[in-house]
Amino acid sequence: MSGLALGRELALRGREFAVFEAESQPGGVIRSERRDGFLLDWGPQRVRLTASFGALVDDLGLQDELLLAPPDLDPFIFRDARLRQVPLSLRGFLASDAASLGGRLRVLLEPLTAGPRDDESVAAFFTRKVGREVYQHVVGPLYGGLYGSDPGDMVVGLSLGRLLRDMGIRRSLLRPLLARGGGLRQLPACSFVEGMQTLPNALARALGDRVRLSTPVRTIEREGGGWRVILDRESLPAEHVVVTAPAPAAATLLRRVAPEAASRIATLRYNPLAVVALRSETPLRGLGFQLSLAESRPLRGVTFNHNLFGEGGANRRGSGRADRTGLYTAYLGGWSHSDVVAVDDHSLGQLAAAEFRRCTGFPAESIAAVRQVMPAWDRSWSALENLRLPRGLHAAANWESRPGLAGRLAQARLLAESL
Repeated sequence: MSGLALGRELALRGREFAVFEAESQPGGVIRSERRDGFLLDWGPQRVRLTASFGALVDDLGLQDELLLAPPDLDPFIFRDARLRQVPLSLRGFLASDAASLGGRLRVLLEPLTAGPRDDESVAAFFTRKVGREVYQHVVGPLYGGLYGSDPGDMVVGLSLGRLLRDMGIRRSLLRPLLARGGGLRQLPACSFVEGMQTLPNALARALGDRVRLSTPVRTIEREGGGWRVILDRESLPAEHVVVTAPAPAAATLLRRVAPEAASRIATLRYNPLAVVALRSETPLRGLGFQLSLAESRPLRGVTFNHNLFGEGGANRRGSGRADRTGLYTAYLGGWSHSDVVAVDDHSLGQLAAAEFRRCTGFPAESIAAVRQVMPAWDRSWSALENLRLPRGLHAAANWESRPGLAGRLAQARLLAESL
């Protein structure tokens, strides 16, 4: 996605470029497929409809393909043997059972606490701000679940600090919330009728023959004052080369021309995840759930595709999607149960279904499973501090700057402007 987004920005600026993709389809981790009548997404399940993302959708002519989730869905947390709703408003949270009365009232002291420190762990920061109970059972799993990581091994300055700055938060988490009437400003969640892969497919079509699929880059070499990109059957000169591959592949490509940087990039840790698509009939309504950090289980969380884009979701023409009705996506493994990804698909599906039933009380049946890795954004990211690449070499990926689709689009704009 980083390469496609950067290609679009360069095209808008009239620059000459080529995008090389080793796989036979564009999009990297963004992949959609149909299985047993269901539309499955194996990468991001949704994206927030920001102004920039909406503009991209319009530019690509995808308005009628956009699928909007209901606006009133809340997340859940599984703790003490049951699911507990986490309302996305202060009033709702204070009235919920997501934490004890004392734990909920402790959150009100947050504006009196000091702002973030770059050298403290994410766990220490959230514990100091909202109290140990709310951190362990609510904030920790909701934040750490994004990366499959232990917030105790994540550092504010390496991960959370950038997000806080982007949100305009300097000291208090609660004050901006109170200024907006006590509720989080949630932009609509969205996907596409044919899944998230609609986006990279549309970008690749818009870029035409400047995107070359099934074309792995073997290495990069110096050539005069610039560079040469070595493919299987040809090589091409370049003034600038931007590496948008995952960290292990990026380290391999940079080993000959930037050995110190490559060595550092190679140390970045990735967390293994198993993703299992489940079918189930439940009355549950929400975004999904994460497990409390006190729960030592292989299941990390579940997305409720059924509520997001099944019976409740609708495109701009007003029609819902039957191919997500009854669909749930389970995530297993992460930092605490990395061995889960090694079991076979059948066993993995059975485990996911059993964990789903344990947490929700409802039976489920496995549809399909895949394995992925997620950038951990943990202490190993200190390897990128003061990282320098030779002139004309650049990195743009979800390990180099803010992850997520919004981060990829923003980084593409900034890098295109500098190039």
